Amino acid sequence: MKLGDVLRVIDGELVSEDVDLDQEVEMGCGTDLMSDVLPLTHEGAILMSGLTNPQVVRAAEMAGIRSIIFVRGKIPPAETIALAKDKGIPLLASKYAMFETCGRLYEVGLPSCGPFELDPVSGA
Repeated sequence: MKLGDVLRVIDGELVSEDVDLDQEVEMGCGTDLMSDVLPLTHEGAILMSGLTNPQVVRAAEMAGIRSIIFVRGKIPPAETIALAKDKGIPLLASKYAMFETCGRLYEVGLPSCGPFELDPVSGA
């Protein structure tokens, strides 16, 4: 799915400047736990998060995340925007909660970064 399509589906806004809206996004993941980004995402994914600090960009860079969507109408501080620009990671914003943002993208065919096996003993 193209980043421009993502923006349309989530009724989003661009936070970053000079974004290539023809860039492809292969799958999506929603989390506010940056410790989940590396083990649960895949290169080429788009990350949805309510966290707006620079650590989101740093985690996304390590995981090969293509773009970040800030949910619940949040706009990141200038420090986060500058870091994302430096790393070449486009930032978007959605007025919807994470659940709905993820659901809208899943509904139009963007696959999840999962599925994952559940451990019946620990429930993890």
